[in-house]
Amino acid sequence: MRTQRQLVDYSLQKRAVLRDVHNGKIGTLEVCDASPYLKSAARFHGEPTDERCPICRRDNLTLVHYIYGDELKQTAGQARKLAELPVLAMTLREFQVFVVEVCQSCAWNHLTQQFLLGRDALTADELDRVEAVAASSAAGRHREIGSSSHNWDSRQ
Repeated sequence: MRTQRQLVDYSLQKRAVLRDVHNGKIGTLEVCDASPYLKSAARFHGEPTDERCPICRRDNLTLVHYIYGDELKQTAGQARKLAELPVLAMTLREFQVFVVEVCQSCAWNHLTQQFLLGRDALTADELDRVEAVAASSAAGRHREIGSSSHNWDSRQ
């Protein structure tokens, strides 16, 4: 995504947790503790991966993207599909995304990344182009709506 910035990757932390699990320092019940809400978000909003669960090795992991930001108001904290993020990034000034990997079989979950998205990262020229495209697509929708209502009126 073009506006992605301030990426924090938690792969080293994940590796340390998995090492401790395999060495017996941490029990699997401590790391396989995904809440029912997180598992549900993975089922309905998650993006499947080709990576097997590092704990049970039965299922592939699912990535869940949670969004937070002042402009989101009541929708802050919701899980969103990956395809929705670029649209939100062009609509909102700035919001934070947290990516969590989840195994739906054993309930393993771990924060993998966090980053910022939003229009604040665009230059003035890019912002002008985005606004021009949005305005032209809105005008196109207006013409479509007008022509379809005209067709409906002519059938009466």
